[in-house]
Amino acid sequence: MATNPDRSSYFPAIERKYGQPMSYWFDQMDELKDAKYPEQIAYLRENHGFSQTHANALVMYCRGSKSAHRVSTVDDYLKPCTEEQRKTVHAIFAAITKKFPKSELVIAWNQPMLRYNEQYVFGVSVQKNYILMAPWSKDVLESFAPRLTDYKVNKKTIQVPSDWKPDAKLLCDMVAARIAETPS
Repeated sequence: MATNPDRSSYFPAIERKYGQPMSYWFDQMDELKDAKYPEQIAYLRENHGFSQTHANALVMYCRGSKSAHRVSTVDDYLKPCTEEQRKTVHAIFAAITKKFPKSELVIAWNQPMLRYNEQYVFGVSVQKNYILMAPWSKDVLESFAPRLTDYKVNKKTIQVPSDWKPDAKLLCDMVAARIAETPS
C-alpha cells in the first residue's frame, strides 16, 4: 500500500501491473467521464483486472481528487474554501450546536459531521459554487420537503448557496427529527 497520499504515487505500479502507460488509462477514463464512480471502478476491475485500490486511485484522480490526504479538523477542511463558505459552514454548525450542545463536531469521510450519541445526525460538504447539507436520513428529508421548496433537494442532500444565511430553526428541527429516529 502506498504511504504517499498523492493518488499519482500509484501510477508506476499501475503501469507495471496492467502493461499500459498512464496516457492509455487516462484515455480510457476520458471515454467513461460521464459514467458514475461505481461504473468506472467496475469497468477497470472487470475489463482490465484492476485491484480496488488501483481502480480507486485512477478514477478519483481523473475525477479531480489528486490526493487521498485526509483532514483532521473542520478548519483544515475549510482551508481551500472561500471566506464566504467558511463563514456559512461555521454559522450552520454554530446554530445546531447552540441548540444541541451535546453534539460532537467530527471529521468523517473527510467532511465535517455532527454526531449525537455516537450517531451521525448532520453533515456538510462544500462544493465549488455551493454547500451541501445532509440530515443523514431519507425520511427526514422527505418529511421536511414542504419546508425545503426554496432549495435544491437531491436524493440525500440539500443544496444551499455559499452565502446562505442559515435558517437556525430549520436546521435544528431537522437535527431533532434525525436524533428522534436514532437509538438512544
